[in-house]
Amino acid sequence: MKVLPALPHLVRTAALLMSVTFPAAAQSETAPAHIGWHADTLGQAVGYMLLFALLGIFTAIAGYKLFDKVTPGDLTREIIENKNIAAAIVAAAVIIGVCLIVAASMLG
Repeated sequence: MKVLPALPHLVRTAALLMSVTFPAAAQSETAPAHIGWHADTLGQAVGYMLLFALLGIFTAIAGYKLFDKVTPGDLTREIIENKNIAAAIVAAAVIIGVCLIVAASMLG
């Protein structure tokens, strides 16, 4: 049977896949426990939350302003002065859409 000669190749491929999928398992024991944005303390967690909240709010506002700039008319004035409910629904959809993109990018 030709299944047996392919076994070492499968083992090497599985080991390579495991080292790519789980890089922490391939590291030495002196490596840090984690690398990235994971907080070690409650203070760091609160700090990261505030940082990402401010960044998300700023990005949502910038996305809305960009949408208002590239579309014809003034969406903000249409909502405030003319009390246009349809324009308010479009603005809300734009803000929600930008927020979904920002949340997905923050989650990685």
